[in-house]
Amino acid sequence: MKRFLKSICMAAAMAATFTTHAAPQGDMLNRFEMSQGQKLQYAEKIIESYYVDTVNTNKIVEDAIVAMLKNLDPHSSYSNPQETKELTEPLDGNFSGIGIQFNMLNDTLYVIQTTSGGPSEKVGIMPGDRILVANDSLISGVKSTNKRILGLLRGPKGTPVELKVLRKGVQAPMTFNIIRDDIPIYSVDAAYMADPQTGFIRISRFAESTDEEFEKALNDLRSQGMKNLILDLEDNGGGYLGSAYELASRFLSKGDVVVSTNGPATGETIFDVKRNGDFRDGRVVVTVNSYSASASEITAGAIQDNDRGLVVGRRTFGKGLVQRPFPFPDGSMIRLTVSKYYTPSGRCIQKPYTPGEEEDYALDMLHRYEAGEFTSADSVHFDPSLRYSTIRNKRTVYGGGGIMPDVFVPSDTTYYSAYYRDLLAKGIFNRLAVTYVDENRAQLKSQYPTADDYVDRFNVGQDIIDRMVEMGVRDSVPLNEEQLQRSLPMIKAILKGLIGSDTYDRTLYYKVVYPVLNPIYREALNLINDPERYDKLLKEGSKSK
Repeated sequence: MKRFLKSICMAAAMAATFTTHAAPQGDMLNRFEMSQGQKLQYAEKIIESYYVDTVNTNKIVEDAIVAMLKNLDPHSSYSNPQETKELTEPLDGNFSGIGIQFNMLNDTLYVIQTTSGGPSEKVGIMPGDRILVANDSLISGVKSTNKRILGLLRGPKGTPVELKVLRKGVQAPMTFNIIRDDIPIYSVDAAYMADPQTGFIRISRFAESTDEEFEKALNDLRSQGMKNLILDLEDNGGGYLGSAYELASRFLSKGDVVVSTNGPATGETIFDVKRNGDFRDGRVVVTVNSYSASASEITAGAIQDNDRGLVVGRRTFGKGLVQRPFPFPDGSMIRLTVSKYYTPSGRCIQKPYTPGEEEDYALDMLHRYEAGEFTSADSVHFDPSLRYSTIRNKRTVYGGGGIMPDVFVPSDTTYYSAYYRDLLAKGIFNRLAVTYVDENRAQLKSQYPTADDYVDRFNVGQDIIDRMVEMGVRDSVPLNEEQLQRSLPMIKAILKGLIGSDTYDRTLYYKVVYPVLNPIYREALNLINDPERYDKLLKEGSKSK
């Protein structure tokens, strides 16, 4: 500390030298020892005290931290207080607000669904309501971003918010006084029976509540006769290690290793199963793709390496670095890589990176696409020196870049067209679904009393397609009849899924769309219903690796 104070005092003594001479300052700095940390503080103090213009000291410090972390690895990062809140909120499992799912259509906020048992449902807010005003702040009728709307509707638990709401069939706006409360953020997006014996559970992130949600879904599906399970981790970017450990443990036996971590400061930690899992019987297929990362890869790797189930899809992201949060008093945070993940077979799944070359790392998916990885398993190459064997059946697996599935499924662009792309980019599908449900909610619920009735009997008719085309034309997307016909099966599935999820619940979207548009899902369902092929792959592994 005395040295640091001495260095600060020297800044004043050196001021005259800085203004008249350039050369001597290096000699003066060398007259006493200075740690690198003190050097950084000293540089910040010099800038703050002597720079010719006014400077934002906080920004300078934050930029310095970001620059330091940038030269370490792609996943060490700094977040300011607001960014930290936005990062941790989805993983903490809840936030405080009014409990609605909404959509903006023509500058009007439509309530899509209310959270069951949440503040809005309790006071009588209904799907289809339009929120005009929140606490004297206009929402509908003005250009409102999602961020602004969330800022008005969310807030500390126990605080009030007054809403002015327009309801179809009611002439005057209605006033609702709502007390904000904790609103759960669910990580299980969907859970349903894919066939009489096969359950399907989709997990979007690994949050604090994931294992509890999974257990509830698992028990519900078992009550419906589930024997086998498809666990969907596609596009799951990860989350908490503890949640991944708890989930994977449900499939494994006492003593089985889920994952281990090792770092110079933290040492080695082995996460093994403490008691027999409650789903050790029945076939298990885990579906993944290129955006399944971190905790998703831990779960898939644990099931694959312990020969408990099969992985279907495409090579996963390849994030095998462990970040530890270091919070600051102001709410900002450093997430620093402190160790690496290792699957039970001993492989590290982190893909290669060069410190400081974050742009090339960010373009990895483009490189994979250009190399043909999305369409051919033969385009995926692994270093032979990173070859490992699974625990029980000694199947070959590789480290050095994600989890390679046991069954590779190429991407399917059969229904894709530029016309579909442009409609999607303009938000036509969502807008049409919101409008259609708003106009036909009562009729839909009357004609299709249950979600299963809707799935079995509702069809997207020509009237809906014509309306979509008209909306596209009005939004500068001219009709291309050939491309429309090519994309029609996909368009109908998406519209049916969106209308159904707005009318019933989000699970319905996957139940409608996945069988038509997700080849990974279809392959998983075929595999899990083919015991002979399933057992053979589990014992011998894929010959295409």
